[in-house]
Amino acid sequence: MSITTFTARRARTLRLAAVGLTAVAALTLTACNSNEGTGTKNEGKADSPSSAPADQTSGSGGSDATGGASDGKKSGGAQDAGSSKDGAKGSGASGGSDNSEQEIGPCDINKLTVGVKSVQRPVNYMVLEVNNHAGVDCNMPGYPVLKFGEDAQAATPVYEDSKPQAVVTLAPGETAYAGIRTSSADGSGQNGYKATSLEVFLEGSDDSKSVELPGGSVYIDDTAQVTYWQSDLSNALD
Repeated sequence: MSITTFTARRARTLRLAAVGLTAVAALTLTACNSNEGTGTKNEGKADSPSSAPADQTSGSGGSDATGGASDGKKSGGAQDAGSSKDGAKGSGASGGSDNSEQEIGPCDINKLTVGVKSVQRPVNYMVLEVNNHAGVDCNMPGYPVLKFGEDAQAATPVYEDSKPQAVVTLAPGETAYAGIRTSSADGSGQNGYKATSLEVFLEGSDDSKSVELPGGSVYIDDTAQVTYWQSDLSNALD
């Protein structure tokens, strides 16, 4: 082999080697680029777990919000129940309203037991007694209006100094009293007459009751008087 031929072959070999090295380098570069892309993708995947806690935190926050809403409902329910309970109690107060003290009305003579009896002291006195059997409290208005005998021209005058400080209220079963002076003790009275009947009215009412007189009759003169209704017998005779 000549030197020229050898030289030519060697040069060709070097060119092939260079081409081969170039190809290897190109493949290596391509692989690196692929790895870098994969790394980028891996970095993207790596970011996903790091973002997952944030999502979970957000999700947890959502749960907290839901839990808060749930707690709010529970709390609100308790308050509503409390309000309803208070409202129920309040309705007992409306009951309260219903249970408030009503105004006491005047007594009805048709629901009173009425009687009169004589007493030894003072002289020429009687006591009128009324008992409440109405089943409810009632007020005895003022004083009794008395009509002795069918021919009486006017009702028996009231003794003003006997007026009590407050109206007499009768509970069921209680008794009120009124003292009656029929005539003067010393006989100084005038226009006397013998009455055989007694009609009793309550002040402000046209209803009356006939009351039997002790002994069937009583002597009446112009000094006759009647007291206001009293809750105590001794006050009626004072």
